[in-house]
Amino acid sequence: MKYEFSKPKTTLPRSGEMTENRDMKNREDYEPSPVINLRAKQPGVTAPDGDALTGICRSLLEELGEDTEREGLVRTPARMAESFRYLTSGNGQDLREVLNEAVFDAEDYSEPVLVRNVEFYSLCEHHLLPFFGHMSVAYIPSRKVIGLSKIPRLIDVYARRLQLQERLTNQVAGAIQELLDPKGVAVWATAFHLCMSMRGVSKQESVTGTMSFLGDYRRDAGLRREFLSLVQRDNPLPDPESA
Repeated sequence: MKYEFSKPKTTLPRSGEMTENRDMKNREDYEPSPVINLRAKQPGVTAPDGDALTGICRSLLEELGEDTEREGLVRTPARMAESFRYLTSGNGQDLREVLNEAVFDAEDYSEPVLVRNVEFYSLCEHHLLPFFGHMSVAYIPSRKVIGLSKIPRLIDVYARRLQLQERLTNQVAGAIQELLDPKGVAVWATAFHLCMSMRGVSKQESVTGTMSFLGDYRRDAGLRREFLSLVQRDNPLPDPESA
């Protein structure tokens, strides 16, 4: 599910005020999230001879009319290559290795676990421009819980790829489901997309919200409302009428 709405000026989006879609009560039309293969490694950005990506970046700058021999750009191709490798480093990561077996017995705990407002930064796969914001994740344990610091790490694994916000939201939910087999998972994300503000429609204050519900959160409208009220607490979007 995806929403787009306008937001008054701010520095970074946080989980905001959004009422539940009235159609949520009928969930039969929702397709299940794809099964996540946690051990699958996708090909990342690599340079076989340790220098190819730097050369590609140099050629790109020259194709744009820049002089890569001038002082300010001499080291730029290497910096670009290093930056792109970092920003897409999630492609080559095995999630189970990243989480380092930080999955534990729930010890009869069966209430929701919520981690709110985790910052994330990613690259839009359509224009390679950044989108960034906050993500909140909740799950209802069945038999296992995960170390709380591992949820932001999990988000980073999927954010550090060429991405769509919709896919990123579903991947995080699917990974939690695959790792823990919980009773339910809920993920809510808001983000600014520079491909919307720097080019194209040039809407600087537009924020995109996406969400994903699995298990009990998909079936129970009350649980969804509780989740949305919790992620919005302390971080409501300002009322445009009062701005």
